[in-house]
Amino acid sequence: MQLWEGRLEFGETHLFVGANYVVAIRHDSGAGYQRVSERLQRQTNGARSGVPYTLYLVLDLIVDRFRPVIEGMQDRFQALESQLMSGTPAGRDMLERLYEMKRDLTALHDTAEPMLEITQNLIRLHPELATKELKAYYRDIHDHAVRVSRAIDRLRLTTSDAMQFHLASLSVKQNESVQKLAGWGALLALPTVIFSMYGMNFEFMPELKWPWAYPALLGLTAAGVYYLYRRLKRRGWI
Repeated sequence: MQLWEGRLEFGETHLFVGANYVVAIRHDSGAGYQRVSERLQRQTNGARSGVPYTLYLVLDLIVDRFRPVIEGMQDRFQALESQLMSGTPAGRDMLERLYEMKRDLTALHDTAEPMLEITQNLIRLHPELATKELKAYYRDIHDHAVRVSRAIDRLRLTTSDAMQFHLASLSVKQNESVQKLAGWGALLALPTVIFSMYGMNFEFMPELKWPWAYPALLGLTAAGVYYLYRRLKRRGWI
């Protein structure tokens, strides 16, 4: 498992454990188990080399490889969050990127979750592997796996919150656009109603013989539109 050019890549490791051997078969293109070999040669922490200690080193290496991946996913989310909070227009593309990240986190969670059961079973059911001298080491791997799982869950929850925030922002912007359209529609409705009545060519209209009728009508209409504009502007509809 690794981050390669921003993409999350997974692999498989099969372990075969016997009385005097540990065989690890890896199906991926990532880093190998050179660190395990080096630690076996050094026999660090005073531990005696053997099958239990070798198995511990392999499992410890697998769990440790989650850390740089999680840190990379956190950096990826922070970049998306910065863009989301910057106020720059971000529509469907942002939603797709957030969903893609949540999908990767779900896959990462499904990869990390079995480590909890594996380490738990080794500690409880296999004392020949999680020996008395190494039980604390295996518990350390289990605690590390728990922290990894919790970190992934927190990041998944934060990503879901970001998706909800983005959808809410889009909804608010859409409502604002609808409000502005409704406001301008109200401004156009007032003169449209008045002038459409004069376009009906009635024979008897009270102001036809008054020379200032139409200028007065235009002035009153303009005053009404201006008054409505000020009210809508104050309420934020324009």
